[in-house]
Amino acid sequence: MSVTTRLVTAHELLRMPDDGFCYELINGELIKMPPPGSEHGFVCINAGALLRHHVRAKRLGVILGNDAGFQLTSNPDTVLGADVSFVRRSRVPAEGLPKGYWPGAPDLAVEVLSQWDTLKEAKEKAQSWLAAGALMVWIVNPGKRSVIVCRPGTSPVTVAEGDTLEGENVVAGFRCRVADLFA
Repeated sequence: MSVTTRLVTAHELLRMPDDGFCYELINGELIKMPPPGSEHGFVCINAGALLRHHVRAKRLGVILGNDAGFQLTSNPDTVLGADVSFVRRSRVPAEGLPKGYWPGAPDLAVEVLSQWDTLKEAKEKAQSWLAAGALMVWIVNPGKRSVIVCRPGTSPVTVAEGDTLEGENVVAGFRCRVADLFA
């Protein structure tokens, strides 16, 4: 006997009632995630604020928070959410931000590990972002107070707490101490 699971579409995901959980959609399958906790929220807001300050001052594009979703594939649909994301100005539609999910990947996806996440899962998600066109992914690890920088076609690089995290050619001119993400 086989059980058939009905695939969910991005359109259906967008219209789901708020039940206090976060959801992502991977190849049409709904993935339910518990709220990630206070430490996670603290690090996310720090990363978002640091990036937003720089991006806004330099008019580089937009910073989106974790409520934004990115539709990476269709039929079946995949919708992922980064904790913080950056989309360069040239990709922002003239008519303004999409009302629904952003089509495609952000230029930078920032994933902050929560108490529920494993490093293996985070690295798999980073590969999904990169395969969909992201130029860089930062996996922020509060437990180790470090950031793993992932780029397409290269090995990940770990940046330690005492070092400087850079936006390289993705978020031009951005620099911050890794320690500032946790302060």
